[in-house]
Amino acid sequence: MGLTKQYLRYSSSAQFGVIGSTRCNVVFLKLRNTIGRYVASGAVEDINVWDSRTGEKVLVLQGDKFEVTWITACPDGERIAAGYSDGSIKIFNLITGEVTITFTGHRSAISCLAFDENGMLLASGSHDTDVVVWDLVAESGLYRLKGHKGIVTQCCFVKRKNMLITSSKDTYIKWWDLDTQHCFKTMVGHRAEVWAFLFTSDERRLITGSSDSELRVWNVELLGTEDPDIPPPTKETKKNDPDQDNNEDNIVEERQVICTKAGSLFRKGRDRVVNLNMTSDGRHIVCHGNDKMVEFYRLYNESEIEVKLKKKLKKAKKKKKKQEEEGKEVSDEEISIQRTVDDELAFIGSNTCAGKICSLDIVANTPAGDSVVVTLLRNNQIETISATTSAAKPEFTSLKKLCVPGHRSECQSLCFTSDGMAFLTASSETAKLWNRTSQQCVRTVSSAHTKCCAFVPGDRQSLLGTKDGTIEILDVASGVHLESISAHNGGVSSLALQPDQRGIASGGADKFVKFWEFDLISDDNYSTNTKRLSLAHTRSLELDDQVLTIEFSANKKLIAISLLDCSIKVFYVNTLKFFLSLYGHSLPPNTLSISSDSSLIVTGSSDRNVKIWGLDFGDCHRSLFAHDDDVSCVKFVPDTHLFFSCGKDGLIKQWDADKFLLIQVLRGHLGPVWAMSIGSDGDYLATCGRDRSLRLWQRTMEVVIPDEEREMEREEEDEKSFVKNQGTVIAGEVESSEVGMATKTTAESIKATERIMEAIELYREETLKEEEYNATIKTSDNRKPYISKHPILMANGNMSATRWVLKVLRKIKSSELEEALLVLPFSYVPDLLKLLNIFVSRGGEVELVCRCIFFLMRIHHGRITSNQMLVDVIDELRTNTDVKVREVRDTIGFNKAALNHIRRQIEEKNDVKFFSDATQQAKQKKKKRKRTAQRAILTL
Repeated sequence: MGLTKQYLRYSSSAQFGVIGSTRCNVVFLKLRNTIGRYVASGAVEDINVWDSRTGEKVLVLQGDKFEVTWITACPDGERIAAGYSDGSIKIFNLITGEVTITFTGHRSAISCLAFDENGMLLASGSHDTDVVVWDLVAESGLYRLKGHKGIVTQCCFVKRKNMLITSSKDTYIKWWDLDTQHCFKTMVGHRAEVWAFLFTSDERRLITGSSDSELRVWNVELLGTEDPDIPPPTKETKKNDPDQDNNEDNIVEERQVICTKAGSLFRKGRDRVVNLNMTSDGRHIVCHGNDKMVEFYRLYNESEIEVKLKKKLKKAKKKKKKQEEEGKEVSDEEISIQRTVDDELAFIGSNTCAGKICSLDIVANTPAGDSVVVTLLRNNQIETISATTSAAKPEFTSLKKLCVPGHRSECQSLCFTSDGMAFLTASSETAKLWNRTSQQCVRTVSSAHTKCCAFVPGDRQSLLGTKDGTIEILDVASGVHLESISAHNGGVSSLALQPDQRGIASGGADKFVKFWEFDLISDDNYSTNTKRLSLAHTRSLELDDQVLTIEFSANKKLIAISLLDCSIKVFYVNTLKFFLSLYGHSLPPNTLSISSDSSLIVTGSSDRNVKIWGLDFGDCHRSLFAHDDDVSCVKFVPDTHLFFSCGKDGLIKQWDADKFLLIQVLRGHLGPVWAMSIGSDGDYLATCGRDRSLRLWQRTMEVVIPDEEREMEREEEDEKSFVKNQGTVIAGEVESSEVGMATKTTAESIKATERIMEAIELYREETLKEEEYNATIKTSDNRKPYISKHPILMANGNMSATRWVLKVLRKIKSSELEEALLVLPFSYVPDLLKLLNIFVSRGGEVELVCRCIFFLMRIHHGRITSNQMLVDVIDELRTNTDVKVREVRDTIGFNKAALNHIRRQIEEKNDVKFFSDATQQAKQKKKKRKRTAQRAILTL
């Protein structure tokens, strides 16, 4: 059956208006050899990189369809890791802006990410209470750490030892030994959720923030790092002393670390700690709560602490001497000063931001110790603060507020210009004019709480209907507020332009629809030689209930009004006589739209239904269950019977009003969609929602087939349900309570397994053909009959079947390889092992092949060793892998030595030292300490 009607697809064209999502954090980036200038923030599903000095958007790292929940920068400054609400993690290259690695291991949103010192490992915490450690070099997951009973709030690698520290809402801080994947210590000194912690640069202090206003400071001693000759102490049991708090004050001695509570420091804020951060030099600490205040703390080094203690001692001696002179009795005991937390950590000041803070980051900007703090505010702003701490009295100044590219609150109305080149958005505090092509904010005008907006013919002025019942007239070119006209006693709920373009109609909560004509008046404040636009009230129409929406028909005859009593009234425009009443909605209709030929009217209501009516007799053609929540807006596409609907379920749907058919579903908004507008030519659709994002959808030349769209949606639902019911179980292994596999079964890994199975079956078919061919040669006097290869092999350059299997394995993502092999049935494993033996003997993809061999041997060890047919294969694999791995290792060593030789030659020739930065020096010091420890052991 041929297609009788074609529909063109609308696809996402741009997403903007969000400076920083409140669910994500903000971080500084080391970009273009500068520190403290470029910041990255999550913008719904994308990541925006901003220049904090100029306020320009430098780079956009585009995501798919899930919201970014956490981002962190790699120490090398070239990569950034982003965690999403579906549990996936993406590694972006900041130079190219492309995704290099994708990890899927968590079942819910990512709550924290942390790189190790070298940027080779990544730890991720999630709402599913698990912590996963990922290897960025091998592009795969290492293991999953289980132990927390609440959301993991933060994680941090220990530099001097292979350890990981994690905190959670279960009030615990856990220490993990990454060599054995074991939690060897749990800190239970907190009585509420642990929201943030930081490890000082010297790794001797741990500062934690909980749900109270107290910062707890812990002394940390990593055993075995300072003096390797001293054996680690054994674990001591605590004595139950009723006078002491065993959870906080007693020393807990472990085999690897000793933690002691040193004291507490009370913050200025009285609510919970949201974020703790520290500069790379370890001199300054910042924290904030749910308020507008950023608190600055100074962490003193040992020399500064000694100076403070000497001053305290001198002051105590002076006080004793004064008491002796006054004749007071003074004990002869020696004066001693105790070292407290206040001597190490001190509050130096605070700064109040322009809104409530949801995230911050700090970086040391000058050698003198001054710092720059970037804060992400909950009202869609980014504020940069300069902290001058080198002066005698610290000063804190606000450098830049990034606020122009977005609204401070949700945008609930928008409209296109007549030519479709720009559109206006309005929120509770401002109205902004946007260029459709560049998505840049052209004008920003302060306004009252706006509920609806419209352009005046000519697009030089715009009208705003406000919550307090006024109609504001704005000059678009200059961004000047011209006039406020008191229109209704209640809020103005709708503005509609008359078809003859000579006036407008407004509806409000006072049960009136008022008609206005455009007028030109003289205003000396506006101009002395020209007149400005104004509105003149001509007539009014009183109704039975509050007016929700108004729209004129294109034939200039009718006006449709939706009311709070769940009805839609239709009147004649010229006489205002009653024509039709449309009943059917069980809840008030929030929106309506009339087609360009004035034959159909579509209404949307809070009862989740969209109804299509005929304007000739007022009959209901069809009632469609359109959305899973309230319908917020419907709009006809100009000159067609196609219309769009949007609702609080976050979906935008296109419908055919003649066939009552759902054409396509547009997904993008992460929350309710409040309003939308269609350009005059129907090529562009603009939407706004609760996530504060403005989105443009463009009509393409791609044809949409509704039946195929529904089939694709059903397949996606089936894949989601299938993956959700899958359990990662390895035969022969006992499920551990602390460690598990890092990855999870996804639709992509299942497809990869299917591709491996198809490739092995193709290999079996080709092998059988070759055996029949060889048998035919022996029995037919050396005649060679023609053998037809598989079409896939012919399409890939007459490739052999073994090379095709290797190509299929090579195409599988490294992060999905283990899950694909885990789901692979055992009946395919013997053939795959034989093929892997062929690959490794030829020296092709040795690393990939060895990884597959080791994983298959681990999960199928019992069945492989009991199979007599695989004894020879395993023996050959043992020999071949040993030989080929040695060859690869020797090649890498030779190349490394050659590169070092070339480097030394260049250094001698140009008198330049490569890799002479602080990181390389730290590595050399670390190697030197190791050599010293080894010599001490050999001496003993």
